[in-house]
Formats: sequence, C-alpha cells, structure tokens
Amino acid sequence: MNSSTAGRQIPVVVLAGFLGSGKTTLLNHLLRRRAGNRVAVIVNDFGAVEIDAMTVAGQVGSTVSLGNGCLCCAVDAAELDGYLDRLTRPAARIDIIVIEASGLAEPQELVRMILAGDNPRTVYGGLVEVVDAAEFDATRERHPETDRHLAIADLVVLNKTDRVTPAEHERVLGVIAELGPDAAVVSASYGRIDPGLLFDPATRPAEEEKVRQLSFEDLRTDEEDEGPAEDDGHAHHPHTGYESLSFDEPAAMDPRRLMAFLDSRPEGLYRVKGFVDFGAADPDNRYAVHAVGRFLRFYPEPWPRGTERRTQLVLIGSGIDHDALEKELRVCAVTGPDGDTTDEAAMWGVLRYVRPEPAAEEAAGPL
Repeated sequence: MNSSTAGRQIPVVVLAGFLGSGKTTLLNHLLRRRAGNRVAVIVNDFGAVEIDAMTVAGQVGSTVSLGNGCLCCAVDAAELDGYLDRLTRPAARIDIIVIEASGLAEPQELVRMILAGDNPRTVYGGLVEVVDAAEFDATRERHPETDRHLAIADLVVLNKTDRVTPAEHERVLGVIAELGPDAAVVSASYGRIDPGLLFDPATRPAEEEKVRQLSFEDLRTDEEDEGPAEDDGHAHHPHTGYESLSFDEPAAMDPRRLMAFLDSRPEGLYRVKGFVDFGAADPDNRYAVHAVGRFLRFYPEPWPRGTERRTQLVLIGSGIDHDALEKELRVCAVTGPDGDTTDEAAMWGVLRYVRPEPAAEEAAGPL
C-alpha cells in the first residue's frame, strides 16, 4: 500500500502447518524473492532449539540483524508483544513481519494475539496454512485439529504436489475447499509460491545496504528447497494459481454498495488493497483499505494536494473471476442523481472498520 499508510501499519503474517509440511522451505523461498522488502521473521519455537530456526537464520535464541534488513527472532509466545513493539518502530524500517509457527503450535492463538494487540503500528496480514499433499490424509489422522486450522486459514498452500498424482491432487483440493471454503488455495512444489501473494513491491536504494553482513540469499539450503538436480524447464518457476485484478474508477463509490461487496467477498479472493473515494459521503478524506481473508480495515486520510480523486484497488487471489469482480465493483460506483447519498448513516458500515491512526511522528530508540 501507499507508504503514508503501509509505513505505519505493518502486516503481521502467521505461517503455520504441521511438522514436515514445508513451512521453512516456503519461507526461505519467499525471503530470497522478497521484492525489495525489509522482512522480519519471528520463529515461534517456544524456547526450544529447533532446526527450523537454524535453517532460517543460521542462529538460534537471539536477534540477528542482517545487512539486507531481514531479521529473525527465535522466541516463545510470551515475548511476542515485545518483539512486535521493537520491530515496528520507525527506525527499524520493516515492511512485513512473518511469524513462523511451530509445527505443533496453535495458529488460532497467534492470530488472536495479533488481532487483540494494541500496537497501533501493526495490522493482521493473514494466516497462511501449509499442507503436505502427499501426507494429507495421514496428517489429518494424526492431528484432527488440521480441519480447524484449515477452516480459519486465509490462504492455504497445498505443498509437495509433485509427489502426488493429478487425481490425488484434485481430491485433496476438493477436501480443502470443503474444510476451508473462505480460503484462497494455491498449489506448490518445494514451497514455490509467488511472493506477490504476501509481499508488495518495494524499492531500496543501494546505499541503504552498503554494510552487508549476511543475506538470506547467501544461506545454504537443502536439496528439497532447491528441488531435484534434473529439473525440467519449469522447475524454477513459482507454481501458483495467484492472480491479480487492478480496478480504477473515476466516479465516487457508494459506501453501502461497496460494503455489501466487501462483506460477501467471493471464494478465492485473498487480498484487497488500495484507496477508495466515497465522494460526498466524506469529501475531505480518501480511505486506504486493507483486507486479507475475512479481515478488513479502513484508514481515512486527507486527500493529498493535487491528487486526482478516484478509487484504485488491487485484488489478489486464486481462481478469481476477473470479469465478475470488475462488474461487481463497477456497480458500487455512484451513478445518476440518486446514487450520491450523503445521509449520516451512509458511512456507518465503513466506519465500523476504522481504527484510529497512530501519531505520525513517534520517538524511536535503537533497535
């Protein structure tokens, strides 16, 4: 999102999945293709020295500041609030925080802690649940809570699809769709999903990274992360059904119609971000919108001087119907003399999802 909002509201993504599902492999893939973002990683090992934390950062039990702006913390749940507070200070210049949950952790509790937190600089970035396609049935048998995790997930990554037949792949996709009908689902091999699902593009001047201690690109990864040596021509491509739709509308949006659209977001639509013009319903402000899964938040801010008033949104998901989504959004635009409603109740649905902005300027000590 625009730096005026995203710089103060840092998405916190929970990456979950049972042992062996490929969470760390997926995370390392994303970190090597982080699109210029400064990424903080919290490994939720509950104080244990686990190989996952060693794989991600090369060190365990400490905070490791890297030259490329990435940071990894191996922590227990009691330390989460403290780390989020430190990582979201403006001096840290972090763009996104990923919490890699332990394979035996309860992701619902981590999500609850983020949503209930009072840190004004964080925003919920979604629950990503990684599933092993080859061990799907066995995992559900060993861990019946798998079904509950899929039911609350915002994005499901069906990993290791190279190890199952096409028929088995389709069967597992069908079961996941039944268990988590609101989640977007993407298929992957070796954890290779498009980083655009989680990371917005960012540009960092080279001079900001003159001192280069260690980068995730330098870390050695195991054979599974790199894939088999004899790959076909597609082996290094991200395997995902990720799609995006850009929506640009010069007419103001009707608050009630837009909220009806957002409250009934279609299956597979994972993220919505951008700016909304509500016209006469609030002529002084534009509204930054951030939606992931079923989570939704609006951030009103004064129109920047010289900015053309229009609504610009990006919608991201898997298997989404571009034409249908655009048609539904166009219906939300104010048309005709009766469309531009300004009664007091018009914005109530929007204002339910507004959280007060933090102070623009905050004292920031050293990280």
